Amino acid sequence: MGSTFRYWAERIVLGLTAAVGIVVTLADQLDLLDGLASGTVPKLTLLTLSTVTLFLLFEIDRLKELDNISTQLSKLDIDALARDRKREHYGGVVRVHRRFPEEAFEGFLNSAEREVTILQTWIPNVHRFESALKQAIADRRVRVRVLLLHPSSPVADLRNEALRGLRDPALEEDVQAGVARCLSTLASLFHSVRDGDRARLQVRVYQALPSIAVYKADEHYLVSSFLHGQLAIDSTQLEIEGSNTVMGGEIQEELDTLWRIGRDVDLDDWRRSVDTGR
Repeated sequence: MGSTFRYWAERIVLGLTAAVGIVVTLADQLDLLDGLASGTVPKLTLLTLSTVTLFLLFEIDRLKELDNISTQLSKLDIDALARDRKREHYGGVVRVHRRFPEEAFEGFLNSAEREVTILQTWIPNVHRFESALKQAIADRRVRVRVLLLHPSSPVADLRNEALRGLRDPALEEDVQAGVARCLSTLASLFHSVRDGDRARLQVRVYQALPSIAVYKADEHYLVSSFLHGQLAIDSTQLEIEGSNTVMGGEIQEELDTLWRIGRDVDLDDWRRSVDTGR
């Protein structure tokens, strides 16, 4: 009942206000206002203002509600809500790269504060990140874990076969040689930092069929597959954010599994360590 009365009262007030405005305008055009007493026009103006004020009084509660809604919306972090929806919908995937984005990963390395993990058969572009890895270890005390395929693993021979015909035979990749180059670079990095920092660089080799290649810096993951005739870094890369997302959780579980089954490499003498760890 109250809402119905309010509905009609608002419309009557608005109708009267509009009618007064139209009548005054027409009267002015026909010079009818010239004969009115000097106080008539101010009275009409006062009447119009009174009706507008009355209308606003009717609407004050509704305006308060709008103000409350505006206040609540201002407290919302729209960008955070959008990110959460994207993470739920895409499982954590935020971008797809045609090949490994070296500059993007270098940026992730430079901002990493807790942990860097790399899972590969070997890391063809490890030299590109040597300086950034050193700064992360020595300057920001970041833990760096690297998982490489054991060069004597039967899987290394299988991967060699998968890469055969990649390019001109003279330029074909050799998994065993690639692992050796990578371990040599990591050993050089190990000896370039202070003794107290070296424990934060950990390298393990695994003897298992790798399912994916992963480059991780804190909550950023770059993930690719081992395709026939193509290096993992030349394959499509999924950029994933958040270990608490669907895909991020699965990738992290794979990293943890391979880390558990891997064998430590002593970077003081990696050749002996790898040979005795067969």
